Amino acid sequence: MQSTNSKRIFYFDAIRAVAILCVVLLHVTGHLGEIMNYNISTIHSADGLFVMFAGNFFRIGIALFLMLSGALLLGRDWDIKSFFYKRIPRIAKPFIFWSLVFSIILISSSYLIPNINFVTQFGVLDMIKVFIDTLICVAPGSEVYWFFWMMLAMYLLMPILNRWINGTDMRKVECFLIVWALYIIAAYSLMLPVPEILSFFISPVGFVVLGYYLRYCERKTFNNSIIASILIVVPSILMFIYSYGIMGTEMMFVFHRYSIPVMMEAIGVFCLFKTTPSLNNPRNQVKSVVSSVAVCSYGMYLIHSQMIMVTRRIFHMNFAFDFIVFFIVGFILSWLVIYVLAKIPIIDDYIGVK
Repeated sequence: MQSTNSKRIFYFDAIRAVAILCVVLLHVTGHLGEIMNYNISTIHSADGLFVMFAGNFFRIGIALFLMLSGALLLGRDWDIKSFFYKRIPRIAKPFIFWSLVFSIILISSSYLIPNINFVTQFGVLDMIKVFIDTLICVAPGSEVYWFFWMMLAMYLLMPILNRWINGTDMRKVECFLIVWALYIIAAYSLMLPVPEILSFFISPVGFVVLGYYLRYCERKTFNNSIIASILIVVPSILMFIYSYGIMGTEMMFVFHRYSIPVMMEAIGVFCLFKTTPSLNNPRNQVKSVVSSVAVCSYGMYLIHSQMIMVTRRIFHMNFAFDFIVFFIVGFILSWLVIYVLAKIPIIDDYIGVK
């Protein structure tokens, strides 16, 4: 397991820890919403209102991961060959490893436990199909693996982005971000028709560049903790009000992960950790835990959804109980699993620590 050393920037670790926390909480509330069937009568309850709020508020996790990639990798002088040799295996090995592990779990649990029927056919070709379906994000619980394919695309584009960043100035980066923001408005607010493949690349690329910009930007607007707090609070409230206002016709409305309100909230979180001294220098015990979660975050991402899914099939009582159990399994237990496995030298490259 890679140890936390002086070269690590703590506020990046803190943002990464917040990102995986948001991802897990988003998926926990998503499972709770599915259990509620997103029914209007239940959405008007306190539980339903919480699911509605959390379904928007915690949607910033992916944006934060993308912004961290840009903040860490862009604007640096690195060799393309060594970049690919180092970065691609770092995300590909854990992805393949955990896809295989969870394919085995899906098959074995379906075969051994009567009320778990993720898989219904157990021939050799059927089992191979489960593994392939996991890789392409269609097996039960593997939907979240789209993140790997998106990050792979970003890494393949990173040399082009880095060359452009190194040859330009901040004013041109700002122009790019303005055009990108207009695209975000058109695609996710005005709902103008945009080719899906175009959206798959342009939307995350903008967040990668945004992360670089926020790290090095000297504008007071993005270096003020009060403004950062406003960027978190105001979009969160507006998203909740809007979702509540139209839920009579849409059942439960959630904003897209690349929408303007989510982008503003993500900017606020990034800038808040960057500019707030108390968040940058907590007590050593807190710093150690946060850094550990950050190091384990990719592995946690790869295993938390399936762990919640299996737990949901076994335990289900009421909203509060389910929330606590799903969170413990999805965040705390997945962290401990990655943390412990990272101590084993043979497999530490395959579990998702960085």
